[in-house]
Amino acid sequence: MTTTTIRRADEADADRLTDLIQASSAYHGEYAAMIDGYRVTPDYVARHEVFLAADPATDHLLGFYGLIREPAELDLMFVADESQGRGTGRELIEHMLEQACRAGIASVKVVSHPLAERFYLRVGAERVGTFPARGRITWDRPELRFTVRDVRDA
Repeated sequence: MTTTTIRRADEADADRLTDLIQASSAYHGEYAAMIDGYRVTPDYVARHEVFLAADPATDHLLGFYGLIREPAELDLMFVADESQGRGTGRELIEHMLEQACRAGIASVKVVSHPLAERFYLRVGAERVGTFPARGRITWDRPELRFTVRDVRDA
């Protein structure tokens, strides 16, 4: 597991977060339409709970997530290609669940990239359905849910 610092993103981080999304190899080829032209805006960062994981020595961005509170949804979750398999994603999910618990959220919805479903299942989500293809996204996506447990009960 890699050592990370997780902190609240600020509006100045928006371009870094966008660059990480655009560099993601999971969205090349048939899945490119999903992020084509997508930008994380300073307004998005200001309106939602966006947290990033960075290397504490270099501030190199390792990953981030965006939690929407109402209705509760993990809207964005990206881990840099070179950081995958090193525990960064798990740390971000654990952090997101702690934030959700503090906010009194009972469950968090995830509409997953098809290739990320296994990761979400490994870190505690359950599959609850399928989100149908719509618009420029021409494939169905797994719909999952995290049940938020009070960290004091764990």
